[in-house]
Amino acid sequence: MKKQTQIINAGRGKKWASNVVNPPVTRASTVVFNSVEEMKHATKNKTNQVMFYGRRGTSTSFAFSEAMTSLEGGAGCALYPSGTAAITNAVLSFVESGDHILMVDTAYEPTRDFCNKMLKKLGVETTYYDPLIGAGIEALIQDNTRIVFLESPGSITMEVQDIPSIAKVAHQHDCIVMLDNTWASPINCQPFELGVDVSIQAATKYVVGHSDVMLGTATATEKYWPTLRENSYIMGQCTSPDDLYLAARGLRTLGVRMAQHEKNAIKVATWLQGRDEVETLLHPAFESCPGHAFFKRDFTGSNGLFSFVLKASNNDAITSLLDGMEHFKMGYSWGGFESLILAVQNVNALRSATTWPYKAALIRLHIGLEDVDDLIADLERGFERLNALL
Repeated sequence: MKKQTQIINAGRGKKWASNVVNPPVTRASTVVFNSVEEMKHATKNKTNQVMFYGRRGTSTSFAFSEAMTSLEGGAGCALYPSGTAAITNAVLSFVESGDHILMVDTAYEPTRDFCNKMLKKLGVETTYYDPLIGAGIEALIQDNTRIVFLESPGSITMEVQDIPSIAKVAHQHDCIVMLDNTWASPINCQPFELGVDVSIQAATKYVVGHSDVMLGTATATEKYWPTLRENSYIMGQCTSPDDLYLAARGLRTLGVRMAQHEKNAIKVATWLQGRDEVETLLHPAFESCPGHAFFKRDFTGSNGLFSFVLKASNNDAITSLLDGMEHFKMGYSWGGFESLILAVQNVNALRSATTWPYKAALIRLHIGLEDVDDLIADLERGFERLNALL
């Protein structure tokens, strides 16, 4: 089945949707039984998508989990109230005091905070590594290394990792490979074909696609799914059926939205390449992005999120650039239909294992679904304001 057809049909089986197009919203805490035998059956099969208790899941959550598992692969998908919750609970499901994890140096900032604060307090050590290390990661693996965590591309600087090489080495040392796969969404990278054991999505972003739901997912291989499922349940993780309904609805347009985000972003990035203000373009689909060759090999498409580095900047110039934007609004998320802009003036403050080589500010853009000519005109006016204060 082709991916676009799969997107439309995933999680919409008769078991969940009956005779309607979309699986309905099922809200429940207590699930009641009419006989001892019914209760015994539900209890015995509580891990097999049988209604048992609201936190374990309802038909709405089972349908969405099935859809995500179908699109990403793996054996099952756990659901969380945010992308950060998916990351933290996935890690916590497999570590204990005395363990060690390897974390990519370009990880999402809350992921780094979790490692430096929560995991450290629990006696789990973190070593950060260069995202471009590839098979060289073997030199960092210790006897107690439990997890190798990847994020590809990186959240801000967009380095693309050599996932298969890292996974091969990690598995030789019995390490679990986790990937924050949010940038690719469930359709532009097939993580389990690359050697990943647990694939994590901030479904808040492209899956939902409308900037109105917080949601996270973690999909695991058959080997690790039971542990991930049960430990996440023990830690109390559950999600709103109303949010899951919106996420499932977002899935149906994911393919066409991603294609338009990609088309718009490629046009804007190509325009930026020709601007005198731009030092370098950090878009995985362009050769100037570190790890571009891995993107070409492992990804089937891109999206609307990328960065570029300015040749020169100062605080006043950056403020003037940002404050005057008409279509690009400032915000910390991405993946919705709207365009966003964010400036990072000290990238080195966000990393510890690698050194950022550029002096001027980095600008991260999320290219939304607006008319791309309006977006370019907005950026052009922004450069005029920037240049006036340099």
